[in-house]
Amino acid sequence: MKQGLTWRIAVALCVLVAGVLFLLPTFVLPPKKPGEKDSKPTGLARILPDARVSLGLDLKGGIHLTMEVEADKAVESSLVQTGQSLNSEAVGKGMLMTRPSLMPGEKLEFVLASPGKVDAFNEMLGKQFSELQVLSAQTMAEGRVRYTLAFSPSFRSRLVEMTVDQAVSTIRNRIDQFGVTEPDVRKQQGTNRISIQLPGMSDPERAVAIIGQTAHLEFHIMLDDIDPSKISVPPRGVLILPMQYKDRFNNEITEMIAVNEEVVLTGDRISNAMPAFDNDGSAYVALNFDRMGAEIFGRVTGQNVGKRLAIVLDGKVHSAPNIKQQITGGAASITGNFTPAQANDLAVVLRAGSLPAPVKVLEQRTVGPSLGQESIDMGIRAALIGGAAVVLFMVVYYGISGMIANLMLVLDVGFILAGLAAFGGTLTMPGIAGIVLTIGMAVDANVLIFERIREELNRGLTTLAAVEAGFSRAMLAIVDSNLTTIIAALILYQFGTGPVRGFAVTLIIGIVASMFTAVFLSRIIFDIWMSKPSRKLSI
Repeated sequence: MKQGLTWRIAVALCVLVAGVLFLLPTFVLPPKKPGEKDSKPTGLARILPDARVSLGLDLKGGIHLTMEVEADKAVESSLVQTGQSLNSEAVGKGMLMTRPSLMPGEKLEFVLASPGKVDAFNEMLGKQFSELQVLSAQTMAEGRVRYTLAFSPSFRSRLVEMTVDQAVSTIRNRIDQFGVTEPDVRKQQGTNRISIQLPGMSDPERAVAIIGQTAHLEFHIMLDDIDPSKISVPPRGVLILPMQYKDRFNNEITEMIAVNEEVVLTGDRISNAMPAFDNDGSAYVALNFDRMGAEIFGRVTGQNVGKRLAIVLDGKVHSAPNIKQQITGGAASITGNFTPAQANDLAVVLRAGSLPAPVKVLEQRTVGPSLGQESIDMGIRAALIGGAAVVLFMVVYYGISGMIANLMLVLDVGFILAGLAAFGGTLTMPGIAGIVLTIGMAVDANVLIFERIREELNRGLTTLAAVEAGFSRAMLAIVDSNLTTIIAALILYQFGTGPVRGFAVTLIIGIVASMFTAVFLSRIIFDIWMSKPSRKLSI
């Protein structure tokens, strides 16, 4: 038994040391500030792991948003792009067709004007554009065929799901760059909605502006020879867009300008975007393109010297600088009378990428830090009262063995907090409820063991044999009860939202910790105590 006790003590010490290391940063190191994670650690921070117990929205205060992705618009945009690809492919194979038009109900309509190539066109549709299904093919005069196409239901479902997933990823990237610590961004199962929790943030308007901005950046060549005020319907290949600027008297002016419909470069090629300042102190956004973007930008500026390049963000022209010479190196800038905060926010959304579809706010709640502190105080009070009642009962009813069980309870709470820090979990009010519930379940395991030991003592076994039998025979009941609870907690975590998941996480960690302390650590203490025959067991 001595050899077995030695390795069990070694394992217990390793787990205890790991728990202390993951728990210390929360209580010893100062809280992280936005942007601090990239700074060089000093003092104890160089030794301790980079892990802290983070407080959730209900404890720290902050902003809760529920946003819906307008996935229908992403489907329509994808349908238009597919129609353009279909047109290019057909023309390349000698098939004449009109430009596909987007119709209400997510339909694409066009006319195939090559009577002898209908079969070849249908074959091309089936092989190269399997995501499209033919809703109707109406034969017209001279053998022409009017097609009405749409995405197949299965492809549309996948496209919507990918759109929402991409929106979640983009929003998360924006929030990370914005500097909010421990944000919670997740998709609501079975819907196009996204739940966003921003602990510690107090400006909902700015949060919505950053998160909800589509940030679709395009570069167009401006058409100075077309006066938008003199035409009612733009000719084909021309877009009329608004451009806002300030005159010399600082008045806001909105002017309509004409640009070439062809997009010469998009924001997808941006590798970096940073706020910057002119010599006069005005703010702008400095852009850098990736290798391919730099090549395209250099070619476009070289071919259009003397013309103006319109920089269009979400359908509005922010600036239209004159191209004086070819610009190589992949650098550009966006001006537009920005304040420093506006320039910084625009740089954030451009670095994080554009949203695949617009999003709208369905729900917005702000939780004040005072309310969060009140929740913390009430939760701690409840945990202390419940824990004190359990501790008192165990000491009165089981004596010294009850004191061992109480020590295991303290270790359980420590292991839960260390586990939250190690796995990057967030402590919420339901999580505190999970800790309180775990305290009761941990005591339950000790009660099973102690009562079993009592039964064995009443049967006439020696103290050492009773302890051995009590632990081994109570094991099955402990594992059964805790395993079923873990299964239920895993289901809560899988299908629940933020607060429910917080409860499930603390419950799972607490159950695992309670099994380790009740079955493993307390057994070590009992074995050490009973190693001398002269000692008596108080139970």
